[in-house]
Amino acid sequence: MTAVADQPVVEIGSPRLRKEDERLVTGRTRWTDNIQLPGMLHLAMVRSPFAHARVTSIDTEAATAAPGVVAVITGADIAATQGAIANAWPITADQVTPTHLPMVLEHVACVGEIVAAVVARSAAAARDAAELVDVDYEELTAVVDLKVAADDGVLAHPDLGTNRSALWRLDSAEQGSGGNVEEAIAAARAGGILIEREYRQQRLIPAFMEPRSTVVDPTGEQVTVWTSTQVPHILRFLIAATTGIPESKVRVIAPDVGGGFGGKLQTTPEEFVTLAAARRVRKPVKYTETRSESLVSGHHGRDQWQKLTLSATKDGTVTGLKVELLVNLGAYVALIGGGIPVLGAWMYNSIYKFPAYQFNCQTVLTNLPWVDAYRGAGRPEATFAIERIMDELAAEVGVDPLVVREKNWITHEEFPFTSVAGMTYDSGNYEAATARAKELFGYDELRAEQQQRRDAGDPVQLGIGVSTFTEMCGLAPSRVLGSLNYGAGGWENASIRMLATGKVEVITGTSPHGQGHETAWSQIVADRLGVPFEDVEVLHGDTQISPRGLDTYGSRSLVVGGEAVVRAADKVVEKAKVAAAHLLEANADDLEFTGGRFGVKGTDKGIGIADIATAAFTSHSWPEGVEPSIDAEATFDPVNFSFPHGTHLCAMEVDTETGATTMRKYACVDDIGQIINPLIVEGQVHGGLVQGIAQALWEEAVFDDNGTLVSGSFVDYTLPTTADTINFLTDNTTSLATSNTLGTKGVGEAGTIASTPAVVNAVVDAVRHLGINDIRMPLTPERVWRAIQDAEHGSQTPPTAQAQPHFEGDGAQGNQDSGSTGGGQA
Repeated sequence: MTAVADQPVVEIGSPRLRKEDERLVTGRTRWTDNIQLPGMLHLAMVRSPFAHARVTSIDTEAATAAPGVVAVITGADIAATQGAIANAWPITADQVTPTHLPMVLEHVACVGEIVAAVVARSAAAARDAAELVDVDYEELTAVVDLKVAADDGVLAHPDLGTNRSALWRLDSAEQGSGGNVEEAIAAARAGGILIEREYRQQRLIPAFMEPRSTVVDPTGEQVTVWTSTQVPHILRFLIAATTGIPESKVRVIAPDVGGGFGGKLQTTPEEFVTLAAARRVRKPVKYTETRSESLVSGHHGRDQWQKLTLSATKDGTVTGLKVELLVNLGAYVALIGGGIPVLGAWMYNSIYKFPAYQFNCQTVLTNLPWVDAYRGAGRPEATFAIERIMDELAAEVGVDPLVVREKNWITHEEFPFTSVAGMTYDSGNYEAATARAKELFGYDELRAEQQQRRDAGDPVQLGIGVSTFTEMCGLAPSRVLGSLNYGAGGWENASIRMLATGKVEVITGTSPHGQGHETAWSQIVADRLGVPFEDVEVLHGDTQISPRGLDTYGSRSLVVGGEAVVRAADKVVEKAKVAAAHLLEANADDLEFTGGRFGVKGTDKGIGIADIATAAFTSHSWPEGVEPSIDAEATFDPVNFSFPHGTHLCAMEVDTETGATTMRKYACVDDIGQIINPLIVEGQVHGGLVQGIAQALWEEAVFDDNGTLVSGSFVDYTLPTTADTINFLTDNTTSLATSNTLGTKGVGEAGTIASTPAVVNAVVDAVRHLGINDIRMPLTPERVWRAIQDAEHGSQTPPTAQAQPHFEGDGAQGNQDSGSTGGGQA
């Protein structure tokens, strides 16, 4: 014991360099593909080249006889030991859900499905032999166009009798959270403003840096699975549930994981096939996909048509919003694929005070790779659509886009605010974020320059895009998820072990893959316990070390998992307080804890929490009847989502002669609540911005009419590089969340959610005076140029003309260039 009081440690808010980075940048990582086990074999997949076919025969004789081959496995070989891949979120009771086997038995529903697998002594031998497997197919007609699929003319799964999987609806009048949207639309048609637009969310590929890889060792008492995943705990549960292996005999380890963006939030056919192969040959087996396999057989994101009908009074006050989605699930209903668009149901109304609202979502099966979460998961789609149509409203009224937003948004005095969708936003200040963003951006100056260019007839026009958004983060609470028929909870677990040497181990159920949990959790614990940052070790991603958890996705880790860490730390302090009172011979009520020390009020007597941990280890002078430990565990299940928000402003230059676009300036101000580490936040925002901008300008998964991916390499699927982006101007305002102790809200998806509409709004703003009100993403120079040419020749409907947009069932093809057909004032 010492009588000298230490100064309190202040870590939260400090821009600490990430603990994880040293081993990452020095090459001391442990990617799954780096794992080597004695006697390990290698696996290669034989995949269907057809999007829709029937397997009539598989001849494995030549492959089996190839050098180094140990076994060739078909679907029939593993059918008895492996169940179907789970869909954890059937969004309606009558959802049509095709059976998704890890390996095809007969029916192929998309390009890249696994029809056989080769186990060999080397990866090269396995790949060579895979080419010798002779598969005969009867090719069937594939349905790849979303709108065609919705008409059920060609069936992706003939045995199901329909391509329509589920229809999910939210109506404010029916649930009592608002008025009747059809009445609002009728009133606007009679004497207000009525705008109808149709937008296209193109298909995207997560394109994480590290391809997926799985190693399975079945030789011990347990089956141990190393895999590049975001969800080791969920995978462990589903392995047990679909194979019959007792959960206690399954260990899943997510070692260093090189990115995910939702693309590794899946239990994949490859994981189950690798498991089945290892169990069959009774040796460790490794599978690592090629980049080409990753692009075609990993799940994709987005891919939907959005029809929005917005009603307003003539001064621009919104009165109603009706949303109709046509959503491409791909060939199967993925783990949470059906629920991804439903997550947007509470966000289309965004920050605006709509009195009436209706959301309709029709999910559809096609013969394309399945679709599931991609960074933002439902929220980017919602934000894009509402922010695009709010710009249309501003154009209709003839005011600045920020003016119409300010007229309709929730003011900071109105929080907490229950939205028309029934969601209660706990905190926010849209005025403060917007004012700071305008200042950072130089909004008025850029508007003046824009007018000068218009007046001068400059061939390079300037457009300014606005995106004022909110999102729901921290996928929870569990009771809400249960009411939506979601197959898991929303809680998170953490435990803290106080070691005898005074060091601290934090065990978390979150599973990072680039987010910086080891650093941020260390900062939280250092502050709560008053211990040095360097003395905290964070353990994660191994279901044997961290047996309880629900993993990482949906910006949930800090607001749910971080709060579990806080509560575990606070329990440590409470347990230590009892021991401190005994060791200091004081009443517990007379103790105060600060800077890692318990002190007796009014005296210089004290003891550090590390000393108490040592005392627990020896237990020589421990209080009678108290267990000799100050370790603690906590599980946190929030009572509400958290709601980060922000204002993003983008300036784009458009060459009207060539269609080329150039980003001139980008500024964003996000309110993410309490910031734990500003450096990590900055990295998350920058990464998110680039992904959202990439959707607006560059990325699209393109298929031919037969369902073959024609953008199947990074030559054709155009990911941005640092050379394609600019320096972003970022800042934060703060309104604390009320749903957790620290007041955090989440940041991992904010940049992606907000940036796409900001960029598209800017490009459209640059050419709106030419009669253009929409250009389909990605806004390639060709598409921009064609939109300008069409407008000049009168083929694009002017923004103020009344027109009915194409939507589901009308036979319009999904590859049309313009996703909008006008709208306007009734």
